[in-house]
Amino acid sequence: MGEPVTVAVDANGADLGPAEVAAGAALAAQRGHRTLIFGPAKEIGDVPDGVDVVDAPVSIAKAAEPARAVRSTPDASIVKAARAVADGRADALVAAGSTGSALAAGLFHIRRGSGIHRPALALPIPVPGAPVLLLDVGANVESRADHLVQFAYMGAAFAHAVLGVQEPRVGLLSNGEEPTKGTPDVVAAHEELAGGALNFVGNVEGTGLVAGAADVVVTDGFTGNVALKLMEGVSSLLMRAIREQAMSSSRAKVGGALLRPALVELRDEIDPEGPGGAYLLGLRRIGVVPHGRFSRTGFANAIDVAARAVSEDAVQRTHEALEAAGALRGSSGRPASVTG
Repeated sequence: MGEPVTVAVDANGADLGPAEVAAGAALAAQRGHRTLIFGPAKEIGDVPDGVDVVDAPVSIAKAAEPARAVRSTPDASIVKAARAVADGRADALVAAGSTGSALAAGLFHIRRGSGIHRPALALPIPVPGAPVLLLDVGANVESRADHLVQFAYMGAAFAHAVLGVQEPRVGLLSNGEEPTKGTPDVVAAHEELAGGALNFVGNVEGTGLVAGAADVVVTDGFTGNVALKLMEGVSSLLMRAIREQAMSSSRAKVGGALLRPALVELRDEIDPEGPGGAYLLGLRRIGVVPHGRFSRTGFANAIDVAARAVSEDAVQRTHEALEAAGALRGSSGRPASVTG
């Protein structure tokens, strides 16, 4: 048995309030995880064994300029949580609500891993029967070819280490499957990845993203965020339309009752709270960014996946894969193995 994992959790920024985040930490404690919550102690209240609270009522979750807010507000809960990870009081960070604040706090305090150009947000998309890790989904608006190449190796290594995909198939999101399709950076990244050690399947179109064409799909943060929000919107719309149709008539209600078990299973399979949030890859410690609208279940899942990533030594294994591939900034040489 290794040392117990402690996850630092920023409780500010959640739509349902800090108490809901604390309730998620309590659920995580039942799963054997230890958490250190940073937020307003008055709103959090009593917590069970395995959960400690640091009174930090100041929130910058809604700050218009996250980087400036992180620099100028040392008492902010997200800053204190990130510092706890940086100084070793916690092993991983979970920060709800503001991706910008989580990214800035991670960069300024936890810091980038050696040789990493930029961190990336990687989100497991809960596609029925064909889950896919999509990155970047919002950390970087623009990405050069060498950034995309690093994202590919980081995503593949993480998918192998934490998600259990033995030989992740990696693709580049583009507007066509041909190697010459896409922006100049996508074309250049395709050429580099095609000659590397990844299980690279080439370009993946939007339809392939949700059809199992690859286990890891790489893109810039602007495109990835748009694709993510589009998928979330369509998924929500379809589920709502199915519910409305199932209640539209007496005959439909009978059919809906028969379909209910299957629809509940489908709803659970595509529930965005299931994966626990997006992984902030490329830092010296793991970070997880749950959506602000998550319930206690989603926050418990976020703590769970953060602890699992620490236990699986995901950061070190990802760095080793990048080093073996010659994909670190300033490195040279060709890949030897990504999953070995």
